[in-house]
Amino acid sequence: MRATWRRLPARRHDVGWEPGLVVPGADGSPLITDHYFPRAEGDFPTLLVRSPYGRGLPWSPMYGLLFAEQGFHVVLQSCRGTGGSGGAFDLWRNEPADGRATVSWLREQPWFNETLGTIGPSYLGYTQWALALEPPPELKAMVVQVGLHDPYALFHADGVLRLETALAVGAGMTYQHQGMAPFLKSTLRLQRRLRDAVDARPLRGAYVPALGGEVPWLDDVMGHPDAGDPYWRGASLAEAARTCRVPVGLISGWQDALVDQTFEQYGRLRRAGCETALLVGPWTHASALQQGWPEVFAESLAWLRAHLCDDPSGLRPTRVRVHVGGEDGPRDLADWPPAPDAAFPWYAAPEGVLVRQPPTDSRPLVSFRYDPADPTPSVGGPLLSPGAGSRDNGVLEARDDVVTFTGPPLTEPLDVLGPVSARLSVSTDTGHADVFTRLCDVDAEGRSVNVCDGLGRLRTSGQEPARVTVPMSSTAHRFAVGHRIRWQISGGAHPRYARGPGTGESPVEATTFTPVRLTLHTDSALVLPHGVPHGGEAGDVA
Repeated sequence: MRATWRRLPARRHDVGWEPGLVVPGADGSPLITDHYFPRAEGDFPTLLVRSPYGRGLPWSPMYGLLFAEQGFHVVLQSCRGTGGSGGAFDLWRNEPADGRATVSWLREQPWFNETLGTIGPSYLGYTQWALALEPPPELKAMVVQVGLHDPYALFHADGVLRLETALAVGAGMTYQHQGMAPFLKSTLRLQRRLRDAVDARPLRGAYVPALGGEVPWLDDVMGHPDAGDPYWRGASLAEAARTCRVPVGLISGWQDALVDQTFEQYGRLRRAGCETALLVGPWTHASALQQGWPEVFAESLAWLRAHLCDDPSGLRPTRVRVHVGGEDGPRDLADWPPAPDAAFPWYAAPEGVLVRQPPTDSRPLVSFRYDPADPTPSVGGPLLSPGAGSRDNGVLEARDDVVTFTGPPLTEPLDVLGPVSARLSVSTDTGHADVFTRLCDVDAEGRSVNVCDGLGRLRTSGQEPARVTVPMSSTAHRFAVGHRIRWQISGGAHPRYARGPGTGESPVEATTFTPVRLTLHTDSALVLPHGVPHGGEAGDVA
């Protein structure tokens, strides 16, 4: 595994391994656990890694071996109902209690020196936040990489099902803990049968051939689109960050499906006065642990050594480091966003133009027809699937159901750093529609590449426009000289999001589709955060 990456630090210790240890969960369920340790005399801190994805590849080398050889005990545990552990897996209900039970077991181990850290990506981030709800006194540091804290937001956006993500999570949670061969087989099967699963009417149950069987929790997730539904009570672990006193390092990627959750937790930690650091790279959910792993590993190791080993020598001087699109190398910032209250609108104007001057009134500007039977396809963006990331949007933007507004060629670079949003004024002929809005960078040759985006639901009455603000995630992007800012708008992005049927019926249950005509009005605006002058943005960590 070490040969897979370059730029990893030299090994400090040989590593020993105790596989298949049985740790009692909160209700006595056996949680199967592997212990990696440095073959050396002396005390070493412990890292707890709790995972529903098994304890083999890639987790054993990436977390067990690589961190143990740097001087940590690593306890890699399969969550209940996965990887041979007893009990039944649940998306969230058992993690706080099982985490506390594991720490109780650690206290009985002769090698445990009462200094504990946690680390891991994705759902392994969720298990960390679960422990941080009632942090044990031994917990001294956390590193949450491309991490989850809110299952509802993973599966739904403004009540709209993130369909492609739901299916990818269904495959991962069902098969990855069984080993790489079953997981790869399930991934190929999902790719082969994805179209049948996402085009079915109704969607409910249509995933079964694509996933190789029923997944009861996935049915529940798809059937509860309302964030206020009692089904989701206790799912979000936002509260852990609001009260946290444990130093937390956060790592994400601009095209990570969970990047917004990372920013939310960073904001909560800052407001709580908790010591935290943020790294956001040019990665997707998967590539952060592949191409990005040398930087992710170095950042994680420096944070853990600083807070578990009293060695701050590897820490960077600023709280925030972001990779800026269109710019070589990372940029250090004092905080995120760098200018939280500064934003400027670009307005949609006739002839597909994007302008800075606000309109004098609100009137219909352009109409387009969204047909759920031929839904606007999704192209790139923050997904869990291999199609994630920045992509050429040319073919998409040539469709009749996609409208664009483009600014003039820039005469000087424009840095956009912070949250992006759209203020939309839209009327519809059915009263029910979704709207997908995207920021793109158009180069001198006319190639349009997605930067960030978002989706919101519309509910209109008669011909009166609905006014809605759609969050479009955040970005750190430099628009170069000669490039143009483009605002792309459509009625959906399928199968990334379940297509709206146009009737107000649940997309999961709908069997009848009605085309929708959406009319955009002139007081619609793309809201971009002010950029920070390059070279003057870094600041000391307070």
